[in-house]
Amino acid sequence: MSTVIQVNDVTKRYGPRAVLDRARVSFAPGKKVGVIGRNGAGKSTLVRIIVGDEEPDEGGVMRHPSLRLGYLEQHAPYRDDETAMAFLRRYAGKEEWQCAKAASRFEMKGEVLAKRIGELSEGYRMRVRLTGMLLREPDFLVLDEPTNYLDLRTQMLLEGFLRTFRGGFLVVSHDREFLKNTCEQTLEVEHGKLFLFPQGIEAYLDYKEKRAEEIERENRKIDARKRHLQAFVDRFRYKASKASQAQSKLKQIARLARIEIEHPIATAEIRIPAPKIKKGIAVRCEGLAIGYPGRTVAEGIALELERGRHYAVLGDNGQGKTTFLETLAGILPPVAGTFRWGGDLKVAYYGEHVFAQLDPKDKIGAYLMRHAEPGVTLEDIFEMAGNFLFDRDDFPKLVSTLSGGERARLCLAALLLTGSTVFLLDEPTNHLDFETVEALGFALREYPGTIMFVSHNRTFVNLIATAILEVGDGRVRGFSGTYEEYVWTLEKEVETAQPKAAPEKKEKSEKRKEMAEESKTKREVHEEVREQKKKLKKLEERVAELEDERKSVLARMAVNPTVYSPTLAKRLHELGELIATDEEEWFRVRQAIEWLEKE
Repeated sequence: MSTVIQVNDVTKRYGPRAVLDRARVSFAPGKKVGVIGRNGAGKSTLVRIIVGDEEPDEGGVMRHPSLRLGYLEQHAPYRDDETAMAFLRRYAGKEEWQCAKAASRFEMKGEVLAKRIGELSEGYRMRVRLTGMLLREPDFLVLDEPTNYLDLRTQMLLEGFLRTFRGGFLVVSHDREFLKNTCEQTLEVEHGKLFLFPQGIEAYLDYKEKRAEEIERENRKIDARKRHLQAFVDRFRYKASKASQAQSKLKQIARLARIEIEHPIATAEIRIPAPKIKKGIAVRCEGLAIGYPGRTVAEGIALELERGRHYAVLGDNGQGKTTFLETLAGILPPVAGTFRWGGDLKVAYYGEHVFAQLDPKDKIGAYLMRHAEPGVTLEDIFEMAGNFLFDRDDFPKLVSTLSGGERARLCLAALLLTGSTVFLLDEPTNHLDFETVEALGFALREYPGTIMFVSHNRTFVNLIATAILEVGDGRVRGFSGTYEEYVWTLEKEVETAQPKAAPEKKEKSEKRKEMAEESKTKREVHEEVREQKKKLKKLEERVAELEDERKSVLARMAVNPTVYSPTLAKRLHELGELIATDEEEWFRVRQAIEWLEKE
C-alpha cells in the first residue's frame, strides 16, 4: 500500500473561523512525521479528525482497510484505582506475561505494575498508556503532545521506542529536540492548510529560512521595478506620444504583486523588563526538608544559590521538583529547616495551580494591567499579550471564556510584566507553541535576574540553564557539569538498562546497520522525489482542468453579459480560489523536489 491515510479537502470551522480549510495531505506507511504549528492552528483538530473522534464539516479522511491505528488519547483510558497490570490486561486483552514483556520496554517491572495507577507519577502513567497502545499491535501511531509533563528519562524511553518502531507515526510536539530525534518528515499546520516537507525539522526550518530570504530578494526586485515603471509613468503620462506606453507601464505595475510570506519562522521577540540586579546570594537553604503533613519528599537540603544564575531543576517525576519550587515560593511550609531569600528580591511563581485559581469574572486586560509593575506602558502590555497570542480585541474577554491553555498563557504573560528579580517557573512551556517556546527561551536567557525552573523541553532548558539542581532519592543537590553532560549521563543510564547485542557481534552489526541506513536513506530520497513528481503532475492536470472550466464559465457569461447569474458568478469565484490554492501547492512541491535533488 502506497498510502495509509489520505486527508481529502478537509474543512473544519469553529464559528466563523475555518481552522482547516480544504486541507490535503497523505501519509505513506512507515513514515515518521513531526507535526508543528502555532497554538490554535488546528494540529489537535487534525489529529481528532484523523482518528475519527471528530467529523469535518467538509471533505473526509480515507484510511487503508488494513490499517491498525494506535492513538494515545488525551484522556486517560485507565481508572486510578486499578493496578497497572490490571489495566494493561483489560485494555489490550493480553496475557500477563505479554503485558510484562511489553512494559519492560519502558522500564516497568513487577513492583510498578502491581501499584494502583493513582499512586504512580505522571511519567509512569504515560509509560502505562504507551505500553497499552503498543500491546494492541498498531502499525501507525498518532501522538498528540506525548511529552507534556514527562520527565527526561521517560522522554528518552519514548524516543528509543519511536526510533525502533517498525510502523509510521504522526507526533505533535513543541520540543525541537524530541522532533529532531524521532521524525523523518515535517508537517506544518498553518492558515488552514497542511504542508508536508519530506525531511526532518532542522532541514525544514532551514528550507523556510532560505525560502523567506528568496521571497525578500524577489520583493526587493519587484519594488525596484515598480519604482522604475512609476518614474516613467510620472514623467510621460501627459505627453501624447508616450501616453500609450505610460498606460502600458501602469498595467505592468498593477501586475507586479509582492509575494506574501505566510509562514514566518520566528515569532515576535519577547522582551522582559530588566530589573536592576545586585551580586550575592539569592536564597540560602539550611537543613531544609520539603513535603506534606505525614510525608517528607526530600530533606537535608543545604544550598546557597547565587543571584543572576539560571537553575534548571531536574529529576524524574514524583521526586519533588514541584514541591521544592512551591516551598521556595511560600506555597508549602517547610517540613523542617529554613530557607531565606535576599531581602530586596521580588519573587514571582508560575505553576499549574496559578492559572487554575484565576477568577473567572476577571477580564484579560484588567488582569494584565493589575500585575504589570509601575512604569510599564499600555503598549508594553499589548506587546506582551501579543507574544502569548492575545490581541487588543481580547482584552475585554472574561477569563471564564478561556481554555486551560489560554489561562496558562495569560498567567505567564502577566508574570513577565511584574518586574520581578526572581522567577520560579514550573513547566512554563506546556501550553506554548513551538515558536513561542523558543522565543521565551531566548528572552529568559538574556534576563539578568535569578531563575529556577522545571522543564523537560531540552531545547528550552539548553537555551536558559547556567546551572543544574538535581532532585532525587530524597535529596536536592547541585550537578557539577553542564546540561549537555547531564543529558549524556542519563542517556547512558537508559542505554545500560536496555538489552544489548552480543559483544563479539556488536561491531559488525553496527557497520551493517550504518550501511543499510545509508542505502535506505538514498532509496527513500529517490522514492520521495518520484512521489513528489507524481504529485506535481496531478496538480498540473488539476489546474489545467480548472482553467478549462473557468474559460467555459466565462464564455457562458459572455453569451448574455447584461444578465447577472449568481450561480455562474459563485462558481467563477470558487474556481479562482481553487486554482490559487493548487498553484501555491504546486510551487511548494516544486521547491521540495529541488531541495531533495540537492541532497
